[in-house]
Amino acid sequence: MMAMPAPDWVTLLAWIVTGLGALLAGTMLADIYVGGYRQPLRAMEAVWPITAIYAGPLAWWAYYRWGRPATPRWQRQHRRAPALGPAATAAVQTIPGGAVSFVGHMIAMPLVMWTGMTIAGQGVWPMMLLIAAFALPLLIAFEYHSLSLTGRIHSARHRLWAASRISVLAIVAFDVGMGASMLLVAFVLGYSPASMAFWLVMWAGMWLGFATAYPMVWWLLSKEATKAQGTSAIARAPRVETAH
Repeated sequence: MMAMPAPDWVTLLAWIVTGLGALLAGTMLADIYVGGYRQPLRAMEAVWPITAIYAGPLAWWAYYRWGRPATPRWQRQHRRAPALGPAATAAVQTIPGGAVSFVGHMIAMPLVMWTGMTIAGQGVWPMMLLIAAFALPLLIAFEYHSLSLTGRIHSARHRLWAASRISVLAIVAFDVGMGASMLLVAFVLGYSPASMAFWLVMWAGMWLGFATAYPMVWWLLSKEATKAQGTSAIARAPRVETAH
């Protein structure tokens, strides 16, 4: 499909949204590295600013409500640790999928454009496959490190299996929403990947990806919590002494 020019107002909106997101991302980085609000899971120091680029003010709100309070400095200042409910926990656990997809976009888009790679005459198909291929190992590494810090799974092999399972399900769920926006821009809107309008649609696709991945992450967390409660109940069960 031949690239189509976007309306001027769409291009202007894309610049405003992206510029605001970049400004908020820079402010977050300053808060983390200059203000000293270092995340206990270092990878989140990249996840939060990346999320700000496409989520803008909502990412800023989430960072100050959930991200900043997770830091040792905030907890020393307030003398307490934050308590996150299931909805907030699921949201915080979902956004790394968006961050790794963003990184996948940044690598796959130029690669497909420079090489002219196509499948069935369309660049969108290899683009979607490459984004998933780049994002998946990044998310596996993130989840593996996160599981290592929690200490709930002691075996490295089991941690890797759990991280891989979580990551595959999350990436597939995220790509359902994000892929829809990519197909829209490829077959309906026809914006060039070199245009700001294209990236505005991609930011909307990140939101869609979050919306489709969020229920999957909530389900995985609830399943894990149920399993943990069952293990705890077995551990607390009184032993019945048998007479000898």
